[in-house]
Amino acid sequence: MTAVDSAGPVPPVTTGGLKWTRHPPDVLAAWVAEMDYGTAPPVRDAVEEAVRRGGFGYPDDRSRRDLTTACAEWLGRTHGWPLDPGQVFPLPDVVHGVRVALEAHSPPGSPVILPVPAYPPLADVVRGSRRPLIEVPMSARDGRPTLDPAALDRAFAAGGRTLLLCNPYNPLGTVATARELHDIAAVVDRYGGRVVADEIHSPLVYPGHRHVPYASLSDTAAHHTVTLVSASKGWNIPGLMCAQAIVTSERDRAVWAALPVAVTGGVSPLGIVAGTAAYRHGDEWLAGVLRTLDANRRLLADLLGELLPTVRYRLPEGTYLAWLDFRQLQLPVEPAEFWLREARVALSAGRLFGASGAGHARLNFATSPYVLDRLVRAMADTRGRRAWN
Repeated sequence: MTAVDSAGPVPPVTTGGLKWTRHPPDVLAAWVAEMDYGTAPPVRDAVEEAVRRGGFGYPDDRSRRDLTTACAEWLGRTHGWPLDPGQVFPLPDVVHGVRVALEAHSPPGSPVILPVPAYPPLADVVRGSRRPLIEVPMSARDGRPTLDPAALDRAFAAGGRTLLLCNPYNPLGTVATARELHDIAAVVDRYGGRVVADEIHSPLVYPGHRHVPYASLSDTAAHHTVTLVSASKGWNIPGLMCAQAIVTSERDRAVWAALPVAVTGGVSPLGIVAGTAAYRHGDEWLAGVLRTLDANRRLLADLLGELLPTVRYRLPEGTYLAWLDFRQLQLPVEPAEFWLREARVALSAGRLFGASGAGHARLNFATSPYVLDRLVRAMADTRGRRAWN
């Protein structure tokens, strides 16, 4: 079974993660990016076998080669991006990879460009690196959030040297088209800039849309980009600490190959086993989960349209994250705080994603239809107890 058919609010597979344990038991959790679906049976079986044989030591060379080969093959098979395993470097997680890429390829003290609203740790990493942050608000083109090339040009003209590009986009759910990515690449190349591409959600793209790896666009894009991927979101294994940097520039690969273990180390041996199994044997399970998520994103639209029609929501093109605009409700406090207190629903606070997130919240719909229905109805029922629009 690929998805949850639970009759209760908390599917049994969720009890060991952060999502359902951070808040009291009466709270319906829709915040942190964990799915309620467990993981693919081949992934679970591979990890259980590794535990049985006591695979708790430092990762060996063979398992690392297995991972880099499986990752390269999956990216080629799924996205048509031919890679050599030698271009793949294991890392503990994508945020760690962003930090390493900035230190390796962004001059000390040079400004970093970040489209906003943005996944909060990306801004945290930039600030922690003592580099100035240039925020570029996403713009709406025909109601669809996009990165405006003119705004990006102004950011590079103001001194920006490196663009942090999240695609598929967390929290807005946009999957950039090839044309949009080419427009971005033209600006980056014009200024001799760099790109660190966070593509962790690339396995989670819905029908009618296609993920195009930014570095696959051209030799020019490949030369100025480090791409970060992981099986953690697509196969729901974020706690196993395993990601990959795809380094498509020969010059950059020499830099990464020379990095000390203290910089790139920390990859979990069980994470390597899980990631390898996901890339090699997890496609069928992932396809089933995507069908469930596709239905859920549409169910959420129907529920909001019926019960909270003034809440603005655009169907995400990828990810299992919904960006909800509650501003028309004129809530007395930030939406996530309000819904947790009044409806016992836990969302991710929009303000954490930057100033443009005020009045918004992020909802994780990777759960059962039952839970999704309950949490929207819990918010709607609050209407009868409060005097707001």
